[in-house]
Amino acid sequence: MTPVKLAAKLAMFSGHWEPHVVADYNGHDVMVVKFHGEFPFHRHRHSDDFFLVLEGEMVIDIEDQPSQTVHAGELFIVPKGAMHRPRAEQECQVLLIQPKGEPNSGESDSAAPRPRI
Repeated sequence: MTPVKLAAKLAMFSGHWEPHVVADYNGHDVMVVKFHGEFPFHRHRHSDDFFLVLEGEMVIDIEDQPSQTVHAGELFIVPKGAMHRPRAEQECQVLLIQPKGEPNSGESDSAAPRPRI
């Protein structure tokens, strides 16, 4: 029961699109990640997709919907089943919350272990 210093956790890695677990919350992984470029279109069939932009800005492209720009201090939730793609022209830092075992791509029934920092 100690505070998690998100900036310090984000400073521990430089890769993009590689979420790192910083806490557990009711069967969910709380993760930090850096975005730059485009992630492939995908969907999560069993859960919503939660994004909280900590620094910078990202765009969420959603199939058959207008793209949404999400700025630092804003969150965006993609409803389960919606085909979507996050992207960022410049690096941005994001907090994610996903059920344990939910793959980032949403398409597989088994997820690779996420590193814990």
